[in-house]
Amino acid sequence: MMQVEIVSAERQIFSGPAEMIFAPAIQGEIGVAPGHTPLLTLLSPGEVRVKSGESEEAFYVSGGMIEVQPKTVTILSDVAQRAEDIDEAAVIKSKEAAEAILQEGSGSMNYAKARAELAETAAQIRTIQRLRKRAGR
Repeated sequence: MMQVEIVSAERQIFSGPAEMIFAPAIQGEIGVAPGHTPLLTLLSPGEVRVKSGESEEAFYVSGGMIEVQPKTVTILSDVAQRAEDIDEAAVIKSKEAAEAILQEGSGSMNYAKARAELAETAAQIRTIQRLRKRAGR
């Protein structure tokens, strides 16, 4: 077992033991088991899964960093929340607003922000869909 800490800019989201962690590293999804080689890498927006025994918990992170030590994994993200706490209606509304800005093609600052928002909302929607799929098993 290893100790896992998931922390957002506002608060600690999760703290507990785990047998396996899956996270959206910038180069692709990584799996971390106890005794993993130390690692520090950036995260993309997406789903973090923490597996302990038969249970698996899912979290959304907006990006950030993961630090892996042999007995401890720490995930730091500006935005992190339990997957079941994601407000799907708000995510869809944000996605539609970002798509509208991209279609208008106005100022480059708005365009860059809209692209980032679109990437985050797409990751949140994928997290919601995966959570539903696992619940439907």
